[in-house]
Amino acid sequence: MSTLHLAVSLFFSSVMVLLVLLMRKLLKSQLTPTWTYNLWFVFLLALLLPYLPAQLLNSGSPFMENENPGRSLLSAGTPAENIGLESGKWMQDFSLSVNRTDLTFSNQVFTIIWISGVFMMGAFVIHAWTKQQQIKKSLMPVTNPGVLSLFEQCKQMVAVKKPLVLAQSNLISSPLTFGLVKTYIILPQDAEASLNLDEIKHILLHELQHYKYKDIATNYLIILFQLLYWFNPLIWMAFREMRMDREIACDHAVLKKLDHNQRIAYGNTIIKFADKSFLSAHFSMGNQLASPKKQVKKRIERIADFKTETKWDKLKSILVFLLLAGTVVSQAPAVSAIPWGEDRIDFDNSRTDYEDLSAFFGEHEGSFVLYDLHEEKYTIYNEDRSTLRVSPNSTYKIYSALFALEAGVTTRDDSFMQWNGNPYPYESWNRNQTIYTAMENSVTWYFQQLDKKTKMKNIQSYLNHIQYGNQNVSGGIEGFWLESSLRISPIEQVQILKDFYTNEFGFDRENVQFIKDAIRLETRDGVTLYGKTGTGTVNGQNVNGWFIGYAETEQSTYFFATNIENNRHASGSKAVDITNNILRKKGLK
Repeated sequence: MSTLHLAVSLFFSSVMVLLVLLMRKLLKSQLTPTWTYNLWFVFLLALLLPYLPAQLLNSGSPFMENENPGRSLLSAGTPAENIGLESGKWMQDFSLSVNRTDLTFSNQVFTIIWISGVFMMGAFVIHAWTKQQQIKKSLMPVTNPGVLSLFEQCKQMVAVKKPLVLAQSNLISSPLTFGLVKTYIILPQDAEASLNLDEIKHILLHELQHYKYKDIATNYLIILFQLLYWFNPLIWMAFREMRMDREIACDHAVLKKLDHNQRIAYGNTIIKFADKSFLSAHFSMGNQLASPKKQVKKRIERIADFKTETKWDKLKSILVFLLLAGTVVSQAPAVSAIPWGEDRIDFDNSRTDYEDLSAFFGEHEGSFVLYDLHEEKYTIYNEDRSTLRVSPNSTYKIYSALFALEAGVTTRDDSFMQWNGNPYPYESWNRNQTIYTAMENSVTWYFQQLDKKTKMKNIQSYLNHIQYGNQNVSGGIEGFWLESSLRISPIEQVQILKDFYTNEFGFDRENVQFIKDAIRLETRDGVTLYGKTGTGTVNGQNVNGWFIGYAETEQSTYFFATNIENNRHASGSKAVDITNNILRKKGLK
C-alpha cells in the first residue's frame, strides 16, 4: 500500500465510521434495531470503495497518485528542440517541468508495513479457524427427541427450511453457530442437563436468527476488512459496535416471536452466558450467544425497552438507511478512481501483428502502435506497454483545441489570444498566439486558457464522449494532462486519432479539418505526415515522450503512436526520431 493509498483509506474509512456512529446516535429514536444493524452494511460498502480500480467509474479523485502537490507550471522546462527533418515545417518540442515529491522509498516502506500487518492479522485468523476446527472435530449429535422436536419448531418460527446440523461440544460453554456451506448450531455438552426447554428454545431462536440474517457470511467480510484496514483503530471500534448491533437485532427479532411473559426469561438466558465465549470475538467466523458483560448490559436494557415496531417506524428507518447509502454512493466516483497499480486497458484484436522493434528504441522503454486504415490491421511493438496508460502531456492539445472550437469559445476565423506578459522559458511562447502558432510551438499557456474558457464540465463531457483514456481530470484545469491524472495508452491514442480522422465522434467537419491542418507537418514523396509531440518533464527530467499522428498515402492512411519512458532522457523529439526511423523502414516516409 502506497503512502497515498494508506492516507486515503485511513481518512475515508475513519469518516465513514464517524458518520455511521453519528447517525446511530442522532437518529437513535428513528431507527429500529434491525435497520440500525443494516446501516453497517452501507459502511462495509464504503470500505470497499478505495480498493475499486479506477476504470470502473468515469470520474476523478482529489487524491490521485500522480497529482502533483505544489506544482509550479512556470518552472523551467526542457531546452527548446526543433523537431525537423530534411524538409517541412515541424513543431517545437517544448515542455514545462512539474514538481513532484519522490515517494518511491516511502511507498515501499508503507507497502512492507501494510503487508506485514496483513500477515500478522492473518495469523490471528488462522488461529481462530484452527480453534473452530477443533470444535468441529469434537462435535457430537444431539439425540434428545424433545430438543430435536423443539429445534424443528424453532426453524418453523424463524422460517428456516434448509437442513442445519444441531450438535453439542465439550469445548464450548456458550452456544455457537458457524459454517458457510454446512451450518452447525452447537450447544454446550451440558446444555440438556443445565438448561430447561424454554432456555434452549431461546438459544435456538437466537442462533437461527443469525443464520437467517446471513451473519456467518458477514463475519467473513468483517475479517477481510479487518485485514485490509488493520492500521485504523476506528475500524476495530466500528466492528465491535456492529457486532453489538447485530446481537441486539437478533434479540429484537426473537422477542417479536415471544409473548410478554417470556421476554424476561429470554433476558435471563442471555445473562447466563455472559463472558463465556471460547472464540475470539475479533476474528471468529461463527456467531456466539455470549457477549462481554458491557455489551450484555446494553442488550438487557434494549430487551427491557422492547416495543413492537410500527410501519411508520420501519419507514423512518428505511429513509435514514437510504440517506446514508446515498451519501456513500455519491462519494464512489471520487474514492474509487484512485489507481491501485498500473492503469491498463484490455486489448484483443485478431488482426494484429506483434513486431520486434526494440533496435529502434535503444535505452528507452516504450511502445509503437501502427494502424492501417485500409487493411484494418494493427502492428504493435511491446504488447505489454502498448496497453499501459500514461500522461498524454502535449498530445492532448489536439483535443483541447477541438473541444474549444466545438464549445464555441474560439473560432476557426479568430483563434487569437493575447500573451499576458508572463515570461516563459521559450521565446516563441512570449508573444500573442493563434491555434496554429500555439500548436506549432506547443504553447502550454494557450491551451490552458482554452481549457479554462471551455470549462471543466464541458471538457469532462467531451472526454467521456470520445472515451479518451481514463477520462480523469481531477488534476485540475491547468494540469490534468501534464504528468497528472489524465492517462491514455498508445493503443487508445491510435484508436481515437482514427475516429477523429474519420469523424466518428460527429464533430463539426470544418472544425475537424481545421485541427488536421494545424497538425500537418510535411508532404514529401507522396506522403503527408500529421502529428503532435508530447514531453513529460518531472523535476527537470524528461521522463515521458510521445509522438502521435498519421501518414496519408495513396494506398491508405496509417495512424501511429510512439511512447517512450526513461528516468531523464525521454522526450517528444526522441519519440519523433524513433517513429521516423520505423516509418522509413516500412516505406511510409
